Amino acid sequence: MVNQILLDIMFVVYVIAGIGLVAYGFNCYASIYLFLKNSRRVRLKDRKDLLQFYREHTMDDLPMVTTQLPVYNEANCVERLIDAVCAIDYPKDKHEIQVLDDSTDECYEVTTRKVAEMQARGFDIVLIHRTNRKDYKAGALKDGMEIAKGEYLAIFDADFVPEKDFLLKTVPYMVLDSQVGLIQGRWGHLNRTESGLTLAQSIGIDGHFVVEQSARSWGDLFMNFNGTAGVWRKQAIIDAGGWEGDTLTEDMDLSYRSQLAGWRMKFVFDVIVPAELPNDINAFKAQQYRWAKGSIQTAMKILPKVFKANIPFRVKLGAFMHTTHYSIHPCMLFTALCAFPLLAWFEPVRGIPSWMFAIGFGFIFLAAIAPSTLYFVAQRCSGYTGWKVRLLSMPILMALGVGIAVSNSRAVFSAVMGHKGSFVRTPKKGAKSLTHYAQKFPVIATLELIVGCYCIFGLLEYIGAQKLIIGPFLALYAVGFLAVGVLSFMQYFGNVIELHRAHRLEMEAQAQVHSA
Repeated sequence: MVNQILLDIMFVVYVIAGIGLVAYGFNCYASIYLFLKNSRRVRLKDRKDLLQFYREHTMDDLPMVTTQLPVYNEANCVERLIDAVCAIDYPKDKHEIQVLDDSTDECYEVTTRKVAEMQARGFDIVLIHRTNRKDYKAGALKDGMEIAKGEYLAIFDADFVPEKDFLLKTVPYMVLDSQVGLIQGRWGHLNRTESGLTLAQSIGIDGHFVVEQSARSWGDLFMNFNGTAGVWRKQAIIDAGGWEGDTLTEDMDLSYRSQLAGWRMKFVFDVIVPAELPNDINAFKAQQYRWAKGSIQTAMKILPKVFKANIPFRVKLGAFMHTTHYSIHPCMLFTALCAFPLLAWFEPVRGIPSWMFAIGFGFIFLAAIAPSTLYFVAQRCSGYTGWKVRLLSMPILMALGVGIAVSNSRAVFSAVMGHKGSFVRTPKKGAKSLTHYAQKFPVIATLELIVGCYCIFGLLEYIGAQKLIIGPFLALYAVGFLAVGVLSFMQYFGNVIELHRAHRLEMEAQAQVHSA
Protein backbone atom coordinates (compact mmCIF):
# COMPACT_ATOMS: atom_id res chain seq x y z
CA MET A 1 0.00 0.00 0.00
CA VAL A 2 2.79 2.39 0.95
CA ASN A 3 4.71 1.55 -2.21
CA GLN A 4 1.64 2.21 -4.33
CA ILE A 5 1.09 5.61 -2.70
CA LEU A 6 4.71 6.55 -3.36
CA LEU A 7 4.37 5.45 -6.96
CA ASP A 8 1.17 7.45 -7.35
CA ILE A 9 2.95 10.53 -6.01
CA MET A 10 5.89 9.86 -8.33
CA PHE A 11 3.54 9.57 -11.29
CA VAL A 12 1.90 12.91 -10.43
CA VAL A 13 5.33 14.54 -10.19
CA TYR A 14 6.32 12.96 -13.49
CA VAL A 15 3.18 14.27 -15.21
CA ILE A 16 3.62 17.78 -13.76
CA ALA A 17 7.26 17.83 -14.86
CA GLY A 18 6.24 16.65 -18.34
CA ILE A 19 3.60 19.38 -18.59
CA GLY A 20 6.22 21.92 -17.53
CA LEU A 21 8.62 20.78 -20.25
CA VAL A 22 5.84 21.01 -22.84
CA ALA A 23 4.84 24.50 -21.67
CA TYR A 24 8.37 25.90 -21.77
CA GLY A 25 8.95 24.17 -25.10
CA PHE A 26 5.93 25.80 -26.71
CA ASN A 27 7.00 29.13 -25.26
CA CYS A 28 10.00 28.82 -27.59
CA TYR A 29 7.62 28.69 -30.54
CA ALA A 30 5.84 31.81 -29.28
CA SER A 31 9.20 33.63 -29.16
CA ILE A 32 10.07 32.47 -32.67
CA TYR A 33 6.73 33.73 -33.95
CA LEU A 34 7.10 37.19 -32.38
CA PHE A 35 10.66 37.47 -33.64
CA LEU A 36 9.88 36.54 -37.24
CA LYS A 37 6.73 38.66 -37.27
CA ASN A 38 8.43 41.88 -36.18
CA SER A 39 12.08 41.53 -37.20
CA ARG A 40 12.06 43.31 -40.54
CA ARG A 41 9.71 46.10 -39.44
CA VAL A 42 11.46 47.00 -36.18
CA ARG A 43 15.03 46.74 -37.45
CA LEU A 44 14.21 48.91 -40.45
CA LYS A 45 12.53 51.50 -38.23
CA ASP A 46 15.48 51.55 -35.83
CA ARG A 47 17.89 52.24 -38.68
CA LYS A 48 15.69 55.03 -40.05
CA ASP A 49 15.34 56.60 -36.60
CA LEU A 50 19.09 56.59 -36.07
CA LEU A 51 19.75 58.21 -39.44
CA GLN A 52 17.04 60.79 -38.77
CA PHE A 53 18.57 61.64 -35.40
CA TYR A 54 21.98 62.45 -36.87
CA ARG A 55 20.44 64.42 -39.70
CA GLU A 56 18.82 66.68 -37.12
CA HIS A 57 21.49 66.69 -34.38
CA THR A 58 25.21 67.26 -34.06
CA MET A 59 27.70 65.80 -31.57
CA ASP A 60 27.19 68.93 -29.47
CA ASP A 61 23.56 67.93 -28.95
CA LEU A 62 24.43 64.61 -27.33
CA PRO A 63 23.61 64.27 -23.60
CA MET A 64 25.97 63.56 -20.72
CA VAL A 65 26.67 59.85 -20.24
CA THR A 66 28.36 58.04 -17.35
CA THR A 67 29.84 54.62 -18.17
CA GLN A 68 30.08 52.35 -15.16
CA LEU A 69 32.55 49.44 -15.04
CA PRO A 70 31.87 47.13 -12.07
CA VAL A 71 35.03 45.09 -11.42
CA TYR A 72 36.00 42.51 -8.83
CA ASN A 73 39.39 40.73 -8.84
CA GLU A 74 39.73 40.80 -12.62
CA ALA A 75 43.27 41.99 -13.20
CA ASN A 76 43.48 39.78 -16.27
CA CYS A 77 41.02 41.81 -18.33
CA VAL A 78 40.36 45.15 -16.61
CA GLU A 79 42.97 46.99 -18.68
CA ARG A 80 41.40 45.73 -21.90
CA LEU A 81 38.01 46.95 -20.71
CA ILE A 82 39.24 50.42 -19.77
CA ASP A 83 41.11 50.79 -23.08
CA ALA A 84 37.96 49.85 -25.02
CA VAL A 85 35.70 52.23 -23.08
CA CYS A 86 38.13 55.13 -23.37
CA ALA A 87 38.26 54.49 -27.13
CA ILE A 88 34.49 54.95 -27.46
CA ASP A 89 33.69 57.68 -29.97
CA TYR A 90 31.81 60.21 -27.83
CA PRO A 91 32.62 63.80 -26.81
CA LYS A 92 35.16 63.64 -23.97
CA ASP A 93 33.47 66.43 -22.05
CA LYS A 94 30.19 64.48 -22.11
CA HIS A 95 31.52 61.06 -21.19
CA GLU A 96 32.35 60.25 -17.59
CA ILE A 97 33.83 56.83 -16.78
CA GLN A 98 33.50 55.23 -13.35
CA VAL A 99 35.62 52.18 -12.55
CA LEU A 100 33.74 50.56 -9.64
CA ASP A 101 36.45 48.32 -8.25
CA ASP A 102 35.64 46.18 -5.20
CA SER A 103 38.77 44.09 -5.69
CA THR A 104 40.68 42.46 -2.85
CA ASP A 105 43.70 41.30 -4.86
CA GLU A 106 46.23 42.76 -7.29
CA CYS A 107 43.43 43.97 -9.57
CA TYR A 108 43.09 47.14 -7.50
CA GLU A 109 46.73 48.06 -8.16
CA VAL A 110 46.34 47.37 -11.88
CA THR A 111 43.17 49.47 -12.01
CA THR A 112 44.76 52.32 -10.07
CA ARG A 113 47.67 52.53 -12.52
CA LYS A 114 45.40 52.31 -15.56
CA VAL A 115 42.98 54.97 -14.33
CA ALA A 116 45.88 57.33 -13.56
CA GLU A 117 47.23 56.74 -17.07
CA MET A 118 43.90 57.58 -18.68
CA GLN A 119 43.40 60.63 -16.47
CA ALA A 120 46.78 61.92 -17.64
CA ARG A 121 45.56 61.51 -21.23
CA GLY A 122 42.61 63.76 -20.55
CA PHE A 123 39.78 61.28 -19.97
CA ASP A 124 37.10 62.01 -17.37
CA ILE A 125 37.66 58.75 -15.51
CA VAL A 126 37.48 58.06 -11.79
CA LEU A 127 38.22 55.02 -9.62
CA ILE A 128 35.71 54.22 -6.87
CA HIS A 129 37.01 51.54 -4.51
CA ARG A 130 34.85 50.04 -1.78
CA THR A 131 36.36 48.25 1.19
CA ASN A 132 33.29 46.03 1.51
CA ARG A 133 31.08 44.19 -0.99
CA LYS A 134 27.72 45.19 0.42
CA ASP A 135 25.06 44.07 -2.10
CA TYR A 136 27.89 43.06 -4.44
CA LYS A 137 27.52 44.43 -7.98
CA ALA A 138 24.20 46.13 -7.19
CA GLY A 139 25.82 47.99 -4.30
CA ALA A 140 28.73 49.16 -6.44
CA LEU A 141 26.41 50.43 -9.18
CA LYS A 142 24.19 52.14 -6.62
CA ASP A 143 27.10 53.96 -4.98
CA GLY A 144 28.43 55.03 -8.37
CA MET A 145 25.05 56.31 -9.53
CA GLU A 146 24.74 58.61 -6.52
CA ILE A 147 27.67 60.71 -7.77
CA ALA A 148 27.35 60.11 -11.52
CA LYS A 149 27.32 63.20 -13.71
CA GLY A 150 25.35 61.66 -16.57
CA GLU A 151 21.59 61.39 -16.99
CA TYR A 152 22.28 58.11 -18.81
CA LEU A 153 24.32 55.23 -17.42
CA ALA A 154 26.10 52.72 -19.67
CA ILE A 155 27.27 49.52 -17.95
CA PHE A 156 29.90 46.97 -19.02
CA ASP A 157 31.21 43.92 -17.20
CA ALA A 158 34.94 43.24 -17.19
CA ASP A 159 34.90 40.65 -19.98
CA PHE A 160 33.14 42.89 -22.53
CA VAL A 161 34.81 44.93 -25.26
CA PRO A 162 32.40 47.58 -26.61
CA GLU A 163 32.82 48.92 -30.12
CA LYS A 164 33.74 52.57 -30.63
CA ASP A 165 30.26 53.50 -31.84
CA PHE A 166 28.31 51.86 -29.00
CA LEU A 167 27.06 55.09 -27.40
CA LEU A 168 26.40 56.72 -30.77
CA LYS A 169 24.16 53.79 -31.68
CA THR A 170 22.25 53.56 -28.40
CA VAL A 171 21.90 56.95 -26.69
CA PRO A 172 19.89 58.55 -29.56
CA TYR A 173 17.01 56.13 -28.96
CA MET A 174 16.78 57.39 -25.37
CA VAL A 175 16.68 60.98 -26.60
CA LEU A 176 14.06 60.22 -29.25
CA ASP A 177 11.68 58.42 -26.88
CA SER A 178 11.34 59.78 -23.34
CA GLN A 179 9.50 56.61 -22.22
CA VAL A 180 12.45 54.30 -22.89
CA GLY A 181 14.24 53.50 -19.64
CA LEU A 182 16.79 51.01 -20.98
CA ILE A 183 18.60 50.22 -24.20
CA GLN A 184 19.96 46.67 -24.24
CA GLY A 185 22.66 45.68 -26.72
CA ARG A 186 23.27 42.22 -28.10
CA TRP A 187 26.10 40.06 -26.81
CA GLY A 188 28.77 38.92 -29.23
CA HIS A 189 31.62 36.48 -28.65
CA LEU A 190 35.38 37.02 -28.45
CA ASN A 191 36.32 33.36 -28.16
CA ARG A 192 33.48 31.51 -29.87
CA THR A 193 35.77 29.01 -31.59
CA GLU A 194 38.13 28.39 -28.67
CA SER A 195 36.55 25.04 -27.81
CA GLY A 196 33.43 22.95 -28.18
CA LEU A 197 32.23 24.38 -24.87
CA THR A 198 32.51 28.01 -25.97
CA LEU A 199 30.97 27.23 -29.36
CA ALA A 200 27.97 25.57 -27.74
CA GLN A 201 27.58 28.48 -25.31
CA SER A 202 27.65 30.98 -28.16
CA ILE A 203 24.73 29.21 -29.84
CA GLY A 204 22.76 29.27 -26.61
CA ILE A 205 23.46 32.96 -26.02
CA ASP A 206 22.57 33.79 -29.63
CA GLY A 207 19.26 32.02 -29.08
CA HIS A 208 18.54 34.23 -26.09
CA PHE A 209 19.50 37.52 -27.72
CA VAL A 210 18.64 37.04 -31.38
CA VAL A 211 15.22 35.48 -30.77
CA GLU A 212 14.10 35.73 -27.15
CA GLN A 213 15.13 39.30 -26.30
CA SER A 214 13.96 40.50 -29.70
CA ALA A 215 10.62 38.76 -29.23
CA ARG A 216 10.04 40.28 -25.79
CA SER A 217 11.03 43.79 -26.82
CA TRP A 218 9.26 43.81 -30.18
CA GLY A 219 6.21 41.92 -28.88
CA ASP A 220 5.60 44.48 -26.10
CA LEU A 221 6.38 41.98 -23.35
CA PHE A 222 8.51 42.59 -20.28
CA MET A 223 12.21 42.03 -20.97
CA ASN A 224 15.27 42.21 -18.77
CA PHE A 225 18.55 44.07 -18.65
CA ASN A 226 21.30 41.48 -19.03
CA GLY A 227 23.61 43.17 -16.54
CA THR A 228 25.98 44.59 -19.13
CA ALA A 229 26.14 46.08 -22.64
CA GLY A 230 23.22 48.38 -21.96
CA VAL A 231 22.34 52.01 -21.23
CA TRP A 232 19.97 53.02 -18.43
CA ARG A 233 18.12 56.28 -18.01
CA LYS A 234 18.97 57.32 -14.46
CA GLN A 235 15.39 58.41 -13.76
CA ALA A 236 14.09 54.95 -14.68
CA ILE A 237 16.35 53.42 -12.01
CA ILE A 238 15.22 55.99 -9.45
CA ASP A 239 11.53 55.47 -10.20
CA ALA A 240 11.99 51.72 -9.80
CA GLY A 241 13.43 52.17 -6.30
CA GLY A 242 17.08 51.91 -7.26
CA TRP A 243 19.49 48.98 -7.33
CA GLU A 244 18.70 46.30 -4.75
CA GLY A 245 20.96 43.43 -3.73
CA ASP A 246 18.43 40.95 -2.33
CA THR A 247 18.66 38.69 -5.41
CA LEU A 248 21.60 37.32 -7.40
CA THR A 249 20.17 38.79 -10.61
CA GLU A 250 19.89 42.43 -9.66
CA ASP A 251 19.64 43.30 -13.36
CA MET A 252 16.44 41.29 -13.94
CA ASP A 253 14.96 42.54 -10.67
CA LEU A 254 15.54 46.21 -11.54
CA SER A 255 14.26 45.69 -15.08
CA TYR A 256 10.91 44.36 -13.89
CA ARG A 257 10.48 47.00 -11.20
CA SER A 258 11.25 49.69 -13.77
CA GLN A 259 8.72 48.33 -16.25
CA LEU A 260 6.08 48.06 -13.51
CA ALA A 261 6.78 51.76 -12.85
CA GLY A 262 5.80 52.53 -16.46
CA TRP A 263 9.16 52.57 -18.28
CA ARG A 264 9.79 50.65 -21.50
CA MET A 265 12.81 48.52 -22.36
CA LYS A 266 14.26 48.51 -25.89
CA PHE A 267 16.48 45.84 -27.43
CA VAL A 268 18.71 46.98 -30.30
CA PHE A 269 19.46 44.00 -32.53
CA ASP A 270 22.21 45.61 -34.60
CA VAL A 271 24.36 46.81 -31.68
CA ILE A 272 26.67 43.90 -30.83
CA VAL A 273 29.12 43.94 -27.92
CA PRO A 274 31.61 41.04 -27.96
CA ALA A 275 32.39 39.30 -24.70
CA GLU A 276 34.45 36.43 -23.41
CA LEU A 277 32.74 33.08 -22.83
CA PRO A 278 33.82 30.82 -19.92
CA ASN A 279 36.16 28.15 -21.26
CA ASP A 280 36.02 26.19 -18.02
CA ILE A 281 33.04 23.83 -17.51
CA ASN A 282 32.98 24.49 -13.76
CA ALA A 283 33.04 28.26 -14.32
CA PHE A 284 30.18 27.84 -16.80
CA LYS A 285 28.18 25.81 -14.28
CA ALA A 286 28.82 28.44 -11.58
CA GLN A 287 27.55 31.14 -13.94
CA GLN A 288 24.44 29.13 -14.79
CA TYR A 289 23.85 28.39 -11.10
CA ARG A 290 23.88 32.11 -10.30
CA TRP A 291 21.54 32.94 -13.17
CA ALA A 292 19.15 30.12 -12.26
CA LYS A 293 19.00 30.96 -8.58
CA GLY A 294 18.73 34.70 -9.19
CA SER A 295 15.94 34.27 -11.74
CA ILE A 296 13.83 32.23 -9.32
CA GLN A 297 14.56 34.71 -6.52
CA THR A 298 13.37 37.49 -8.82
CA ALA A 299 10.27 35.51 -9.79
CA MET A 300 9.31 35.04 -6.14
CA LYS A 301 9.88 38.73 -5.44
CA ILE A 302 8.37 40.27 -8.56
CA LEU A 303 5.60 38.00 -9.88
CA PRO A 304 3.07 38.89 -7.14
CA LYS A 305 3.43 42.53 -8.19
CA VAL A 306 3.18 41.57 -11.87
CA PHE A 307 -0.04 39.60 -11.32
CA LYS A 308 -1.60 42.53 -9.43
CA ALA A 309 -0.54 45.11 -12.02
CA ASN A 310 -2.99 46.57 -14.53
CA ILE A 311 -1.32 45.04 -17.58
CA PRO A 312 -2.56 42.60 -20.26
CA PHE A 313 -2.77 38.91 -19.35
CA ARG A 314 -0.33 37.96 -22.11
CA VAL A 315 2.29 40.24 -20.52
CA LYS A 316 1.74 38.56 -17.15
CA LEU A 317 2.02 35.12 -18.76
CA GLY A 318 5.18 36.16 -20.58
CA ALA A 319 6.68 37.45 -17.33
CA PHE A 320 5.90 34.16 -15.60
CA MET A 321 7.47 32.05 -18.35
CA HIS A 322 10.48 34.37 -18.46
CA THR A 323 11.34 34.61 -14.77
CA THR A 324 10.65 30.93 -14.04
CA HIS A 325 12.40 29.59 -17.14
CA TYR A 326 15.10 27.80 -15.13
CA SER A 327 12.38 25.58 -13.63
CA ILE A 328 12.87 23.55 -16.77
CA HIS A 329 15.92 21.93 -15.15
CA PRO A 330 14.06 20.40 -12.16
CA CYS A 331 11.48 19.22 -14.68
CA MET A 332 14.23 17.46 -16.63
CA LEU A 333 15.72 15.96 -13.49
CA PHE A 334 12.36 14.69 -12.22
CA THR A 335 11.47 13.03 -15.53
CA ALA A 336 14.89 11.37 -15.62
CA LEU A 337 14.66 10.08 -12.06
CA CYS A 338 11.04 8.92 -12.26
CA ALA A 339 11.22 7.12 -15.60
CA PHE A 340 12.68 3.82 -14.41
CA PRO A 341 10.55 3.31 -11.24
CA LEU A 342 7.38 4.01 -13.19
CA LEU A 343 8.35 1.44 -15.79
CA ALA A 344 9.25 -1.22 -13.24
CA TRP A 345 6.44 -0.88 -10.72
CA PHE A 346 3.65 1.48 -11.80
CA GLU A 347 0.54 -0.16 -13.22
CA PRO A 348 -0.51 1.97 -16.21
CA VAL A 349 -4.02 3.31 -16.41
CA ARG A 350 -5.87 1.11 -18.84
CA GLY A 351 -8.54 2.12 -21.30
CA ILE A 352 -6.81 5.22 -22.68
CA PRO A 353 -7.58 5.48 -26.41
CA SER A 354 -4.57 5.16 -28.68
CA TRP A 355 -5.37 8.45 -30.40
CA MET A 356 -5.07 10.31 -27.08
CA PHE A 357 -1.71 8.70 -26.50
CA ALA A 358 -0.62 9.72 -30.00
CA ILE A 359 -1.67 13.34 -29.43
CA GLY A 360 0.14 13.43 -26.11
CA PHE A 361 3.33 12.08 -27.62
CA GLY A 362 3.03 14.58 -30.47
CA PHE A 363 2.99 17.47 -28.02
CA ILE A 364 5.98 16.05 -26.16
CA PHE A 365 7.92 15.61 -29.38
CA LEU A 366 7.18 19.15 -30.58
CA ALA A 367 8.18 20.54 -27.19
CA ALA A 368 11.41 18.51 -27.22
CA ILE A 369 12.58 19.96 -30.53
CA ALA A 370 11.46 23.52 -29.72
CA PRO A 371 14.78 24.72 -28.24
CA SER A 372 16.73 23.31 -31.20
CA THR A 373 14.31 25.05 -33.56
CA LEU A 374 14.86 28.33 -31.73
CA TYR A 375 18.65 27.95 -31.94
CA PHE A 376 18.40 27.14 -35.64
CA VAL A 377 16.35 30.29 -36.31
CA ALA A 378 18.75 32.35 -34.20
CA GLN A 379 21.81 31.17 -36.11
CA ARG A 380 20.06 31.59 -39.46
CA CYS A 381 19.08 35.18 -38.62
CA SER A 382 22.09 36.23 -36.55
CA GLY A 383 23.93 37.81 -39.45
CA TYR A 384 27.08 35.84 -38.66
CA THR A 385 28.77 33.88 -41.43
CA GLY A 386 29.32 30.14 -41.13
CA TRP A 387 26.12 29.51 -39.19
CA LYS A 388 25.52 26.15 -40.89
CA VAL A 389 28.86 24.81 -39.69
CA ARG A 390 28.21 26.06 -36.15
CA LEU A 391 24.99 24.09 -36.01
CA LEU A 392 27.10 20.93 -36.05
CA SER A 393 27.85 21.67 -32.41
CA MET A 394 24.15 21.55 -31.53
CA PRO A 395 24.50 18.09 -29.90
CA ILE A 396 27.08 19.58 -27.51
CA LEU A 397 24.64 22.32 -26.56
CA MET A 398 21.85 19.78 -26.02
CA ALA A 399 24.09 17.68 -23.79
CA LEU A 400 25.15 20.78 -21.81
CA GLY A 401 21.54 21.89 -21.40
CA VAL A 402 20.61 18.53 -19.92
CA GLY A 403 23.84 17.93 -18.03
CA ILE A 404 23.59 21.08 -15.90
CA ALA A 405 20.11 20.08 -14.70
CA VAL A 406 21.49 18.71 -11.41
CA SER A 407 23.40 21.90 -10.60
CA ASN A 408 20.63 24.24 -11.73
CA SER A 409 17.96 22.23 -9.91
CA ARG A 410 19.99 22.76 -6.75
CA ALA A 411 19.99 26.48 -7.54
CA VAL A 412 16.21 26.53 -8.01
CA PHE A 413 15.54 24.66 -4.77
CA SER A 414 17.96 26.91 -2.90
CA ALA A 415 16.07 29.99 -4.12
CA VAL A 416 12.69 28.49 -3.21
CA MET A 417 13.99 27.69 0.29
CA GLY A 418 14.91 31.36 0.72
CA HIS A 419 18.69 31.00 0.77
CA LYS A 420 20.08 34.24 -0.64
CA GLY A 421 23.63 33.02 -1.32
CA SER A 422 26.65 35.08 -2.28
CA PHE A 423 27.52 36.57 -5.65
CA VAL A 424 30.19 34.31 -7.15
CA ARG A 425 31.57 35.94 -10.26
CA THR A 426 32.48 33.95 -13.34
CA PRO A 427 36.29 33.86 -13.77
CA LYS A 428 37.48 35.47 -17.00
CA LYS A 429 40.59 34.32 -18.81
CA GLY A 430 41.46 37.57 -20.57
CA ALA A 431 45.08 37.58 -21.67
CA LYS A 432 46.35 35.52 -18.76
CA SER A 433 45.79 32.13 -17.18
CA LEU A 434 42.81 31.05 -15.11
CA THR A 435 44.81 28.70 -12.96
CA HIS A 436 45.17 31.10 -10.02
CA TYR A 437 41.43 30.73 -9.37
CA ALA A 438 41.21 27.88 -6.87
CA GLN A 439 38.22 25.57 -7.26
CA LYS A 440 36.49 23.33 -4.74
CA PHE A 441 36.14 19.62 -5.26
CA PRO A 442 33.20 19.17 -7.73
CA VAL A 443 30.75 17.33 -5.48
CA ILE A 444 27.87 18.06 -7.86
CA ALA A 445 29.83 16.35 -10.64
CA THR A 446 29.71 13.15 -8.59
CA LEU A 447 25.92 13.38 -8.51
CA GLU A 448 25.88 14.04 -12.24
CA LEU A 449 27.83 10.85 -12.88
CA ILE A 450 25.51 8.87 -10.61
CA VAL A 451 22.40 10.22 -12.33
CA GLY A 452 23.97 9.55 -15.73
CA CYS A 453 24.63 5.89 -14.85
CA TYR A 454 21.10 5.65 -13.45
CA CYS A 455 19.70 6.91 -16.77
CA ILE A 456 21.72 4.28 -18.66
CA PHE A 457 20.23 1.60 -16.43
CA GLY A 458 16.73 2.95 -17.04
CA LEU A 459 17.38 3.12 -20.78
CA LEU A 460 18.40 -0.54 -20.89
CA GLU A 461 15.29 -1.51 -18.95
CA TYR A 462 13.04 0.42 -21.36
CA ILE A 463 14.72 -1.21 -24.33
CA GLY A 464 14.29 -4.61 -22.72
CA ALA A 465 10.60 -3.90 -22.18
CA GLN A 466 10.34 -2.87 -25.85
CA LYS A 467 9.12 0.60 -24.89
CA LEU A 468 11.28 2.58 -27.28
CA ILE A 469 9.44 5.90 -27.32
CA ILE A 470 11.12 7.27 -24.20
CA GLY A 471 14.47 5.72 -25.13
CA PRO A 472 15.90 8.75 -27.01
CA PHE A 473 15.11 11.05 -24.08
CA LEU A 474 16.81 8.77 -21.56
CA ALA A 475 19.77 8.40 -23.91
CA LEU A 476 20.13 12.19 -24.11
CA TYR A 477 19.86 12.49 -20.34
CA ALA A 478 22.53 9.82 -19.85
CA VAL A 479 24.93 11.43 -22.32
CA GLY A 480 24.35 14.91 -20.88
CA PHE A 481 24.85 14.04 -17.22
CA LEU A 482 27.86 11.82 -17.89
CA ALA A 483 29.50 14.33 -20.23
CA VAL A 484 29.13 17.28 -17.85
CA GLY A 485 30.23 15.18 -14.87
CA VAL A 486 33.32 13.84 -16.62
CA LEU A 487 34.29 17.26 -17.99
CA SER A 488 33.88 18.78 -14.53
CA PHE A 489 36.33 16.30 -13.03
CA MET A 490 38.76 16.66 -15.92
CA GLN A 491 38.73 20.44 -15.58
CA TYR A 492 39.11 20.24 -11.81
CA PHE A 493 42.11 17.91 -11.89
CA GLY A 494 43.63 19.85 -14.79
CA ASN A 495 43.42 23.08 -12.79
CA VAL A 496 44.86 21.39 -9.71
CA ILE A 497 47.86 20.20 -11.74
CA GLU A 498 48.35 23.67 -13.21
CA LEU A 499 48.10 25.28 -9.78
CA HIS A 500 50.77 22.96 -8.41
CA ARG A 501 52.95 23.62 -11.43
CA ALA A 502 52.56 27.39 -11.10
CA HIS A 503 53.32 27.19 -7.37
CA ARG A 504 56.43 25.11 -8.02
CA LEU A 505 57.70 27.58 -10.65
CA GLU A 506 57.06 30.46 -8.27
CA MET A 507 59.01 28.74 -5.50
CA GLU A 508 61.90 28.01 -7.87
CA ALA A 509 61.97 31.64 -8.98
CA GLN A 510 62.04 32.84 -5.38
CA ALA A 511 64.85 30.39 -4.61
CA GLN A 512 66.89 31.75 -7.51
CA VAL A 513 66.38 35.30 -6.27
CA HIS A 514 67.53 34.40 -2.76
CA SER A 515 70.58 32.51 -4.06
CA ALA A 516 71.58 35.49 -6.19
